Amino acid sequence: KALTLLLHQGDEMLLLSWVDGADGSEFPVQNLPFGVFSHTLSGRSPRVGVAIGESVLDMQALLAEGLIDHCACAAVFAEATLNAFMAQPRAQWLAVRAALTQLLARDGADPALRESAELRRRCLVPRAEVAMHLPAAIGDYTDFYSSREHATNVGVMFRGKDNALQPNWLHLPVGYHGRASSVVVSGTPVVRPKGQLQLDKADASKGTEHAPCRLLDFELEMGFFVGGPANRLGAPLEMHEAEDRIFGFVLCNDWSARDVQKFEYVPLGPFGAKNFATSISPWVVMAEALLPFRCATSAGSQAEPVPLPYLRDPNYSSYDVQLEVAITPAGGDRATVVTTSNYRHMYWTAPQQLVHHSVTGCDMRPADLLASGTISGADASAYGSLLELCWQGTREVGPLCDGSTRKFLRDGDTVSMRGTCLHSSGYTLGFGECAGQVLAAATLPPPPPPP
Repeated sequence: KALTLLLHQGDEMLLLSWVDGADGSEFPVQNLPFGVFSHTLSGRSPRVGVAIGESVLDMQALLAEGLIDHCACAAVFAEATLNAFMAQPRAQWLAVRAALTQLLARDGADPALRESAELRRRCLVPRAEVAMHLPAAIGDYTDFYSSREHATNVGVMFRGKDNALQPNWLHLPVGYHGRASSVVVSGTPVVRPKGQLQLDKADASKGTEHAPCRLLDFELEMGFFVGGPANRLGAPLEMHEAEDRIFGFVLCNDWSARDVQKFEYVPLGPFGAKNFATSISPWVVMAEALLPFRCATSAGSQAEPVPLPYLRDPNYSSYDVQLEVAITPAGGDRATVVTTSNYRHMYWTAPQQLVHHSVTGCDMRPADLLASGTISGADASAYGSLLELCWQGTREVGPLCDGSTRKFLRDGDTVSMRGTCLHSSGYTLGFGECAGQVLAAATLPPPPPPP
């Protein structure tokens, strides 16, 4: 009971695990992120697992062995995705998390796994041997634009310093609806998109050509999965409900075709430039695990202007997640970090994004994915996109391991993102990797001969 209470309060106490490799890893017992994995060697088809050290805890096996029967929602782990678990009330998420901690902590109250080699063999799988899948069947995907530093940088480039932020930006979390079908798990290659490119940069009236994107970019973001029972259509969420509707967080690379976007985005915003791929890390770190890392946003407060009442959050804050992006060129032997940022560089936060999304009465359903928008800090070393790092093509980024530099991504480049939380008591919490390699634009086959 004491251990469960500590977990529910996000206590800073350092817990240790009996699982080899857990202590000191990015997946200690304080983390316990959920994902979906398969394991060919043991015949395990896709199922829900929990990362612990260098192992994956098979939730379907726990269910079969009766080790989580005391959890009211245990049956959801017979499913091949996290959707059913995400749909449970927050109290059930916390109950399962507490039960897993009792099983995996060195001083946990449930010794069943740690005392039985046979149960460990059935329930723990080497993480290096598993294949990871999307954690959920994503219903809808929305991308926001909520880092003031990033929005200011882009605004300065395209509209000048005096008009950097659009008039609406400080009043609401700007966002747009993305494409859930092209959200892919880390490790999935990304084909360079083709689109309509403006022939004359200065004169759109001269038309376009259909060609591969030349200005392919990454966007360093974080995303969160909506959870809990859906709100009724026409019944907006209120701020006090937001915490119960945020299941957990992932790293997110919302790939962007800058030159495709340039011609298409007026007047309705990005379309094909943003719908070809969004990569996410496979492990969903529960919001509860991030409580010890809650911190002030880089804005500190929202006073000029004060948000409308429905957007005011008495717990206005973000999380201290250290973020980095690295690029490995084709044939390269190592990755080169090109930027480091932090999730605290958010003006509009996850609860505000969720509440604003529903303000018109939109129903927010379990496994909907909401992304933060590019996360940039004030310093140039913390910019979250190549567009900013190269400052619209005027600077070189690098050098990379082979001596080459970048303004935008080349075919064969692998982009890798990582996020880390460092606790004062010594443990580290991570999200795993969010990575993807750029493949050359697909060549369309010749048309069939006329009949």
